Amino acid sequence: MRFRKCLAMAVVLVCLGSGFAQLNPGSSASKLQTAESALSNLKRKAETGEASAQYMLGNAYLNGTSVSRDYKEAARWYSAAAAQGEPAAQFMLASLYENGLGVGMDSGQAARLYRAAALQGHVIAQNNLAGLYRHGRGVSKDIDQAVYWYRSSAEHGNTTAQCNLASLYFEGREIPRNYQEAAKWFRAAAELGFPVAQSNLAIMYYVGLGVPQDYQQAAEWTRRAAEQGEAIAQTDLGYFYEQGRGVPLDYVQAYMWYSLGEAGGDRRAHAQMKSLSRLMPHRQLAEAKDSAISGTLRWGNRAGFSSMATGKALVVPLH
Repeated sequence: MRFRKCLAMAVVLVCLGSGFAQLNPGSSASKLQTAESALSNLKRKAETGEASAQYMLGNAYLNGTSVSRDYKEAARWYSAAAAQGEPAAQFMLASLYENGLGVGMDSGQAARLYRAAALQGHVIAQNNLAGLYRHGRGVSKDIDQAVYWYRSSAEHGNTTAQCNLASLYFEGREIPRNYQEAAKWFRAAAELGFPVAQSNLAIMYYVGLGVPQDYQQAAEWTRRAAEQGEAIAQTDLGYFYEQGRGVPLDYVQAYMWYSLGEAGGDRRAHAQMKSLSRLMPHRQLAEAKDSAISGTLRWGNRAGFSSMATGKALVVPLH
């Protein structure tokens, strides 16, 4: 089993709120007129200084929804809303500064805006501000501040922050190692469905770090990650079935999960599957291959944040 690095980033999926039509090639003329009318109304409100409209108009330009995508215009409207204290706009403008989209890349500005949003309780901004403190980008490196903001975000249910905080405690390089705290925060993220945290919690149960050694718990958390398409977890689950650890010994299931892990890009899986196939009678191997096909349809690699998106959205990777 392999410890997985958590994403240091939070991924932002920007979708327009109510009252704004998503266009597609099959839209009727009436729908087009409705969208144009909604855009015109949104611009009018934004130009009169309504912060929420300015933020939504920024989203429209960022996503290219009913307008041509224009990062400079997105930044302009986010800036207008941010100046009025709108935390979501402060956060999005910070992400543009950090990535150099529509504005010059400026980690200092990004940090200032993340902080403004974080102080208002924006949990993703808190996580991203922690990342800047951790790596010393736009601010002086300060691990105490990083831990403070990761914890603040984690305590409000942000799974990326929970996983980042757990990783700090697990690795023990920047703060004192504490496997109990690592397990606590991996569990928090795992219970909210974060697959990397599920895989890491499984490792802790498998080895007995911060929790009692428990192969059944290790297999269960590995399964949850595997069923979300995590290739490494799929290979690990195959190993559990091959060895009969935490689950009944089952070569067919083992082969199926190895096959899924290989398809998902885990290079360990091929050797495991090849070795296992030598132990299987021809009929059992044929059954395993059929299971692998059906397993691919059900649990093929689909992990990540993209499943959260609805409609057309721009994914802006942050810390």
